[in-house]
Amino acid sequence: MKFIQLIEYETHKIEEINRLLEQWREEGGGEPTVLRAVQAADRDRPNHYVDIVEFPSYEEAMRNSARPETDRFAKELAALCDGPVRFRNLDVNREEMI
Repeated sequence: MKFIQLIEYETHKIEEINRLLEQWREEGGGEPTVLRAVQAADRDRPNHYVDIVEFPSYEEAMRNSARPETDRFAKELAALCDGPVRFRNLDVNREEMI
């Protein structure tokens, strides 16, 4: 079953976060465990972002989370945010391509 993680955060340092994301990818963080990743900016709340990360399964997501470069990324992300980072862990029950 596919698994999606939503990562919500507020920051005035989105350029630094994007550089951090590129570094994580170069270190192998975007290994095949991640199917798709989207960063979205909230139109109604300046400096509020939601990252949508899709995995083949919950187990693959946990394998990705256990990687040292992912752990380092999460800590550095938190340091660049204006408040706490919020995670939502979602099992995909239904999916349609319209």
